Amino acid sequence: MKVLIGAAAAVAGLVVLALLVVVGVVVSDDDASAAETTGGGGLRGVPTEFRKWILKADDACAEQEMTPALLAAQLWQESKFETSPEKATSGAGAQGPAQFLPSTFATWGRDDDGNGETSLWDIGDAVMAQGRMMCSLLKQAKSSGFPGDVRGLALAGYNAGWGRVEQFKGVPPKSFANGETFNYVQLILSYLPRFQGPSLIQVSGSGSAADALRKAVGRIGTPYAWGGGGPNGPSRGFCDGTNGYLNGDCVASSTIGFDCSGLVQYAFAPKANLPRTAAAQYGATSDRAVSRSDLKPGDLLFWSHGGSGSIYHVAIYAGDGNVVQAPRTGRDVELAPLTSAMPERDYYGATRV
Repeated sequence: MKVLIGAAAAVAGLVVLALLVVVGVVVSDDDASAAETTGGGGLRGVPTEFRKWILKADDACAEQEMTPALLAAQLWQESKFETSPEKATSGAGAQGPAQFLPSTFATWGRDDDGNGETSLWDIGDAVMAQGRMMCSLLKQAKSSGFPGDVRGLALAGYNAGWGRVEQFKGVPPKSFANGETFNYVQLILSYLPRFQGPSLIQVSGSGSAADALRKAVGRIGTPYAWGGGGPNGPSRGFCDGTNGYLNGDCVASSTIGFDCSGLVQYAFAPKANLPRTAAAQYGATSDRAVSRSDLKPGDLLFWSHGGSGSIYHVAIYAGDGNVVQAPRTGRDVELAPLTSAMPERDYYGATRV
């Protein structure tokens, strides 16, 4: 079931722990798909260009076990949402964001994005093919009578082939293929919370501010990484002697994600070429200051320890008193109230890109 959100109202409600924020910007027909969601518990933490295809693939499958989060978690394990041949080609010859062998893609692939060719490198074609194959495998898993989570059985079939699931009458054990399939299943199921609710923001409308907010929202659930992220998306962070540590360990260097300004830089690219740090982003936009009473979705918010030279955090206003932000090491990109996103006493001001 899909819900299309119209314009003009900004309403927030708490329903079964799922926060739904409707940002009041003008809806255009071209952007209608961006204001859709499914009954699968919400989808977060995925790039904007993948979101609509994941939702469509989920909608096309009648199996209850299929959810947007399951497809997203599988894509993360397969390719980290990469789409270039350099980063999304495996040693075994699997290609594209859904890591299909060309022979397998020939069975499941269609020209779903309507660009005149069927390609495992096209996001739409790849994700819809992934959905078709997983939907078929879920049906097989449910009718097989094999023990275990049917999602795990289907994932094992995707990774190793359904014949291996039949051979072992379940998910292949750790002794098979050095545990590749066993670990594949366990990892994807463990990633599910990262890509499903509770936080879901629907952004409808067009324009640079709405587009930037939509991109940032698509990354809710992505890990925080000090120094991570930029115009091209999340990246591995680093530790600088003070930042990037958790319980004494440098976690940023092994985490692919965003810090606060990396998220903002990504959200506004390529339409706005913002500098890398929060302080520099303030400097680049300070001539367009906005009072707190006049905030609009897509505005930038800044926090400081004292003056423009001490700005340490930036977030994007999401409407209805909320922000989208990458808060700190150990947390994920999130939706948070403006009043508690950072210490209220440190709020410095807002600007418009």
